[in-house]
Amino acid sequence: MNDSLSFRKGLTDGIPICLGYLSVSFTFGMMTAENGLPAWAAVLISMTNLTSAGQFAGTALILSGGLLIEIAITTLVINLRYMLMSLSLSQKLDPAMPLWQRCLLAFGNTDEIFAVAMQQPGAVSARYLLGLITTPYLGWTAGTLLGATATGLLPAAMRSALGIAIYGMFIAIIIPPACRLRPVAAVAALSAALSYLFRYLPGLKNISSGWVIIFCALAASAFGALRFPTGGEQPEEGRK
Repeated sequence: MNDSLSFRKGLTDGIPICLGYLSVSFTFGMMTAENGLPAWAAVLISMTNLTSAGQFAGTALILSGGLLIEIAITTLVINLRYMLMSLSLSQKLDPAMPLWQRCLLAFGNTDEIFAVAMQQPGAVSARYLLGLITTPYLGWTAGTLLGATATGLLPAAMRSALGIAIYGMFIAIIIPPACRLRPVAAVAALSAALSYLFRYLPGLKNISSGWVIIFCALAASAFGALRFPTGGEQPEEGRK
């Protein structure tokens, strides 16, 4: 496939991701506008981050006056998965792709883009990956702009309903694998239980949300790694 066709195929394959990003980034734009950030600041954050959960958590800490070290560690922990995905995707890329292109394209390696790229037959070219990143990137940025500028035009009931969109996205991500894989269900349950304790127990409930996220993520992931090492559990449909 020549470079032009490869780029266009990437653009086409990225359309479903783009549509999904529109709704989630709309919520992000709405959240920033309701907390006093100008629309240009919300769009700039989306254009320079493209990290979904990390972006929501980091911006929430900024708006709540969190410490810089707290914001840095929180976003680092949440976004560590991108390091692993990039290492895996690097083995799928065209061997002739120069280092500078790999570094540049790594910026757009999100969960969904990684999944689509890894499913491609053969090596992934720079042109295809650029096209695959471009459409979702535009969708994420456009959704943020729409959310930040349209918030004042929406009724309070609709703004409240859209405010739970990010939680719906997380539930949609967690529930399917948790139903099939016992380790995922156990880790999710432990994380929720720890979060509940930090929310309601005296002393613990005064800890800022950033440190709570860090502790719950590290504790739950450490438990999962020790209790369910790789290869120790098979999906329900994979068992004989």
